This record gives sequence, C-alpha cells and structure tokens, in this order.
Amino acid sequence: MALKINVKPGEKIVINGAVITMGEGASYIVLQNQATFLREKDIMQPEEANTPVRRIYFSLMLMYLDQENYQSYYNEYMDRMIELLRTTTLPQVRDTLMVIFRDVQEKRFFQAMKACKALMKFEEELLKSFGGEVEPSDLEMAVKPT
Repeated sequence: MALKINVKPGEKIVINGAVITMGEGASYIVLQNQATFLREKDIMQPEEANTPVRRIYFSLMLMYLDQENYQSYYNEYMDRMIELLRTTTLPQVRDTLMVIFRDVQEKRFFQAMKACKALMKFEEELLKSFGGEVEPSDLEMAVKPT
C-alpha cells in the first residue's frame, strides 16, 4: 500500500538514510514500498536529548533509522527505560513506557516513537512547572498532592 507524505518547501526528510531537501514548491512524496522515513520535525539532534524521555526518544530514533544495527542502540535505550521505570510510579507514564517497550520488542520503532512523543509532551509540561530540566524522579513528584 502506498504512503503519501505532504512536504513543505525546503523541508528535510530522511528516506532510507538519505537526507532529502525539498525544493521551492510544496509537494508530496509517494512511497510505493516499505521504507524508513522521518520528517524534519521528528528528527532530534544529540544535544536535544536533554531530558529522560527525550533520551529514550533519541535512542528510538537511532534504532528506527538504522534498523540493521538497532542492537547497538538498544542498551542505551534499555538503560534509559529502566531508569525512568524505577523512579516513577505514575500509571500513565509507566503504561506508556510499557507500550514503547512492547513496540520495540516487535521492532515497530516508528510506533514506539509516536508513543514517546506523547510522553515528551507530558514531560514538557513538567519542564514548564519546574523551570528547567526534568530528572526521572520529577515525573513522580510533579503530580504528588501537596
């Protein structure tokens, strides 16, 4: 089944490891077969992986983009997952981490990234309330009644 991706002028997209920059006009790409792709908005640079959930996302992104060598990124991913699971008792955080874990075990990295992006939004709200970087234990402390 074909996948149609709308792209903006000048937007970068990664398809099977190749970085493609779109031309001047808005357009779309149709992928006729299975391919690994990421839009510019979903690509994270190493220096942006500066919170617990963002570090998990970065590892997921690397596993997704380099599936032949995903095992080389897996240990870092597991370290980050275990760290966060040990420090939070929030059911919604733990449930999302388990969804991510299941998807990774089934090598559905893109789906795991989508779930992780939702968790990143939650984490961003915590960042606003704490005024800085979030540590794993902050995900628990942020919702404790005062």
